[in-house]
Amino acid sequence: MEGSANLNVMIKAARMAGRSLVKDFREVENLQVSMKGAGDFVSKADIAAEKIIRDELMEARPNYGWLAEESEAIEGKDPTRRWIVDPLDGTTNFLHGLPHWAVSIGLEHKGEVVAGVIFDAAKDEMFVAEKGKGAWLNQSRLRVSGRARLIESLFATGLPFGGRSDLPETIQDLARILPSCSGVRRYGSAALDLAYVAAGRYDGYWERRLNAWDMAAGLIIVREAGGFIEPITPGKNVLADGEVIASNEAIFDKFAKLVRGA
Repeated sequence: MEGSANLNVMIKAARMAGRSLVKDFREVENLQVSMKGAGDFVSKADIAAEKIIRDELMEARPNYGWLAEESEAIEGKDPTRRWIVDPLDGTTNFLHGLPHWAVSIGLEHKGEVVAGVIFDAAKDEMFVAEKGKGAWLNQSRLRVSGRARLIESLFATGLPFGGRSDLPETIQDLARILPSCSGVRRYGSAALDLAYVAAGRYDGYWERRLNAWDMAAGLIIVREAGGFIEPITPGKNVLADGEVIASNEAIFDKFAKLVRGA
C-alpha cells in the first residue's frame, strides 16, 4: 500500500513501540507493575511505549493535538488534527504472558478518523487503513467476511472486569446473542477485535464503555475493509460515547437488532 506521509510516520512509530514492547514481553515476569484501578494495570512497558510514539509523532507533526491513555491531552496549534493513541491495548493479556495485545494509533481530522494503524507486534501483523485507500494487513488487502447468516457468524465483545457495574447488561446481551450465532469470543483487546472484523476473522463485534484510544484506529480499518459501524444507542457518537457495533453489511441490521434488544 502506498501510504501518505502521515501514515508512514504512524507505521514507523508503531513498529518502534512494538519492538520495545516485545522486548519487555519476553521478560514479563520481571516487569514492575502499578495499580491504576480495579483490574486496570499499567506497566513500565506501557509508559515507555507511549513515550516512543509521542516523541516520534510530535517531532514529525508538532502542531497536531494528542490524546492518549497514559498522558495528558494536548491541544495542538492545528485544532483540526490530533493523534489518538493506545500504546498497549490488551495490557492485562500482556502482563499475564498472553500474546494478544497491540499498539493502536489513529489520526483524527475535523472530528473524523482518517488514518489508523494497529500493530500486533507479537505476531508481526500490521493492520493499516487510510480514508479512501482501503485497509491492509501487511501487504494483503483486507475485506470483511461475506457471511450472511447469524447462526454461522462468530462475534467478539468485551466482558466487565473487577467492580464494573455493567455486568447485568452484558449478561443480557449474551443471552440474546449466543443462541443466534456460532460463538462469542472475549480476547481482551478492542483494537484487535476491530482489526479482526476488518480481516473477516470475526463477523461482528460490539462493546460499551470504551475510550477513544481503544477504537480510533479500528474504526477506519473496519470501514475501509467494507464494514459497517454504528453506536449501540442510535443518535450517539461512537468515538465520543464509547460504544460500538461493527460487522459486515450482510448481517449488520440483524446483528444490531440483537445487540440493541430491539
